[in-house]
Amino acid sequence: MNENKLIKTGIVGTVIAALCCFTPVLVILFGAVGLAAVVGYLDYVLFPALAFFIALTIYAVWHRQQVQGTNNDATD
Repeated sequence: MNENKLIKTGIVGTVIAALCCFTPVLVILFGAVGLAAVVGYLDYVLFPALAFFIALTIYAVWHRQQVQGTNNDATD
């Protein structure tokens, strides 16, 4: 997979998960739709998703640096 695509996916996922974790976006949305009973279980999904997307972003940046380092060594 392309490093840029991994980084974009990681950053977008991190931003969405962070918005849903730290702001009442989903609480208001679920309350308006009538799913307020599910709000108590959101943390079981959102915090692992946030951790996954942060780890994906870190991995993509690390992988990009490794590939660029290998390409720079090959040209020297």
